[in-house]
Amino acid sequence: MTTKNNEELKNTQEVVEATSEKALESKWQKVKRVSKEKYSEIVTELKNPVKRAVIRRKATATLVSILRAFMFIGVSFVIVFPIFQQFTLSIRHPVDLSNPVVNWIPEHFSLFDFQFSAVLLSYWKGLWCNFQVATISTLCQLVSASLAGYAFSRLKFRGSNIIFWLIMLTLIVPPNAVTLARYVYFGDFDILSFGGNPGLFESLFGHTLLLRGEGKAIVFYVTSILGQGIRSALYIFLFRQFFRGIPIELEESAQIDGAGVVRTFWSVMLPNARGVIVIVALFSFVWQWNDVYYTQMYQISGDSFPMLTQKLTTMAENATGWIKQPQFEDIRNELGMTEDSVNELLVQTLLNTGALMMMAPLIIGYLFVQKLFIEGVERSGIVG
Repeated sequence: MTTKNNEELKNTQEVVEATSEKALESKWQKVKRVSKEKYSEIVTELKNPVKRAVIRRKATATLVSILRAFMFIGVSFVIVFPIFQQFTLSIRHPVDLSNPVVNWIPEHFSLFDFQFSAVLLSYWKGLWCNFQVATISTLCQLVSASLAGYAFSRLKFRGSNIIFWLIMLTLIVPPNAVTLARYVYFGDFDILSFGGNPGLFESLFGHTLLLRGEGKAIVFYVTSILGQGIRSALYIFLFRQFFRGIPIELEESAQIDGAGVVRTFWSVMLPNARGVIVIVALFSFVWQWNDVYYTQMYQISGDSFPMLTQKLTTMAENATGWIKQPQFEDIRNELGMTEDSVNELLVQTLLNTGALMMMAPLIIGYLFVQKLFIEGVERSGIVG
């Protein structure tokens, strides 16, 4: 009985295997047939010049899209990764800094670094001072650069090209070369003073003006309105190139209607210069916001008028002193710090947090103006 059952089972297996082989062979034949048809279709299409051009264009577009995606991912990684790394360090409790297990996500979330950095930076007061100085300087830069750019592009006079290229040379001269001259000049500022004769301010007030020192941000406004602010030559160049690209017929039409130079500039040229105005405003604001060289040279920052950039440069020294205060004894004990030793990793983390707090307003602001920025780049033509 057992032998008979084994034979039946064997016969059944053979039938199943034969059926499977036939089904597999049938499927394989179908695949071969479909492949041959597809190959014949492709060969036929390639013989057609129009379809060959279409295929080539689609393949090129696909390849370009893939390359663009790789470039976008790479650039995004280079830009976003440091910010993400700074943020993850900032939300860690100090005890996680020396924890080898913690890589990206901290075990103990804490705002200690933000709170401590805000105290060291005098953050909210410094934020207002930075915003005030950057905004007013930007407005002054826009006024001076637009007027100078229009004058150099349309109001031709003898020596205008020489003056323009002398202004462009200020982009080449390093700031260190004129540091002493500016420091002395704005420490004893006067106008219309020559040949040892008293200037205007000395004649009116009996003394010259001291335009450097704590809280005297007016030095930034004076240099900006006179076309000698941070990167002013670049802004003048951008306005000049843009105004040169506007058709002369627009000005001629305005002159026929009775508009003078000022009215033409205000009603015709400026409304068309929206793109370059946005570019110059953004560049001027960001560069003034991040400025530390001139802020330190003019000694603007102080306890009554803190500037974030200057505070950030002295933050390491202040952090070393603050962390030794009695209220931070628990953190010092957790980090194994003594009165004479300071955890350098903690100090560097505080510096990173301070830099992140300083960049945060610019990053948040860019999210709202990025569309205007891109349109400005396209309209101003600075990519060419």
